[in-house]
Amino acid sequence: MAKSKQNRKLYARMRENGIRKKVARQLTQLSSDVRGGKRAPKPMRDAVDRLEATVRELRDHVGPSDRQAAARKGARTRAANSRRRSAAGRKAARSRAG
Repeated sequence: MAKSKQNRKLYARMRENGIRKKVARQLTQLSSDVRGGKRAPKPMRDAVDRLEATVRELRDHVGPSDRQAAARKGARTRAANSRRRSAAGRKAARSRAG
C-alpha cells in the first residue's frame, strides 16, 4: 500500500475517480520505485500509457461536437447522391432515345 502521505492522497484520489484498487496501488508505488533517476518498470509505464490513451479517448467523446462540419458532410452527401441520380436519369434517357 502507499507509504507516504502524498502517495496515500494520490491513491485516495484515484480510488475516488473509479480506478481499481490493484491498479491504483501499483501506480502509487510507481513514484517510490523511481528514486534517484531510475526508470519506472515497464508494466508501470504501460499502465500509465493505457490510462493516458483512455483519457484521450474520453476527451474525444466528451468534447464539443462540430455541428457545422457534420452539416457540410451531409450537404456534400446529398449533392453527390443528386448528381448520381441525375447522371443515371440522363443515361436512361439516352438509352430510351437510341
